[in-house]
Amino acid sequence: MKKKYIVTTIVTAVFLLGVSLFAWLKPADAFSLSERRRLEQFPEISFDSIISGSFMKDFEDYTLDQFPLRDEFRKIKAFVAMNFFGAKENNGIYVYDGYVSKTEYPLDEESVVKAGDKLEYVYNEYLKDTETKNYLAIIPDKNCFLADKGGVLSIDYEEMISLIRENTGFLEYIDITENLSIDDFYKTDTHWKQENIVDVAQVLCNGMGTSSTQQYTEKTLDKEFYGVYYGQSALPLESETIKYLTNEAIENCVVYDYQNGKETSVYDLEKGMGKDPYELFLSGPISLISIENKNAKTDKELIIFRDSFGSSIAPLLIDGYKKITLVDIRYIHPNFLGQYIEFNNQDVLFLYSTSVLNNSETIK
Repeated sequence: MKKKYIVTTIVTAVFLLGVSLFAWLKPADAFSLSERRRLEQFPEISFDSIISGSFMKDFEDYTLDQFPLRDEFRKIKAFVAMNFFGAKENNGIYVYDGYVSKTEYPLDEESVVKAGDKLEYVYNEYLKDTETKNYLAIIPDKNCFLADKGGVLSIDYEEMISLIRENTGFLEYIDITENLSIDDFYKTDTHWKQENIVDVAQVLCNGMGTSSTQQYTEKTLDKEFYGVYYGQSALPLESETIKYLTNEAIENCVVYDYQNGKETSVYDLEKGMGKDPYELFLSGPISLISIENKNAKTDKELIIFRDSFGSSIAPLLIDGYKKITLVDIRYIHPNFLGQYIEFNNQDVLFLYSTSVLNNSETIK
């Protein structure tokens, strides 16, 4: 019996020593592909950081991010928690009927009001007393369709939309919520599927007094897609496919990326093969990008103030406009827009997801 204890102690000591040496000797990873975020690096040592305690806090974050076999341990933890202990969620991530989502609760009324204030600033600075026609549309996140069924807490979406409308009375509201269901979203990602929102594009165009075609060729990206919730959930989920819609007008468009000062394309296949295939759509998170329709039968222009959802729906609006400009004021301050855009008689659409409105600190 004594030998058994000795062997157990030695094995445990060797294991802990091995893990410790591995942790100290392995190079620090800069980025987590599974979680799609930058990992903490070894903090700078200074007298002030040690005295204030910030060094130890940062060091703890660093050790958690750089722990050996971190992804494997995360998978074990998530599997055990949800399959053996009956947890409905893991780190705010839950699964219902094959769909993965992140809880969004509670409703942050102050954040929604501030979002309205930020949109009003843009309106007063550039749109008021011009010939622009100004619209608002809200994209509900997946929890709107999943939370009640999955038994997790959720914000009151009707209250949120009512609140943002009350604070943006200067914008004409276009309701797209009735045209969406959980089937329109990827199972492992936050975003909607482009091939499923042609009707949403039509509703937006009708609301803005223009038209959109429904004649597309559907193509499939030759890469397995694991959405942002795949890595965050650490669960063994199946991959998906990304499909995109094209036609002659889309293929002939001239796309200019003001952020990087270069021409690009509506569908960036190089980005599509990268770490986040959703960046196929208009090259992902670009602060300012324009699409010129060389086949346009109209002189109408559209400006979209948007988040990442706008990247995949904008191509479906091209038929109704000569030019579409997409502005993401999470990455560019509105004060700089006058250097790039002359606001005159365009249609202007503020298109935001509920998750951004409920966390409006991301908007400048």
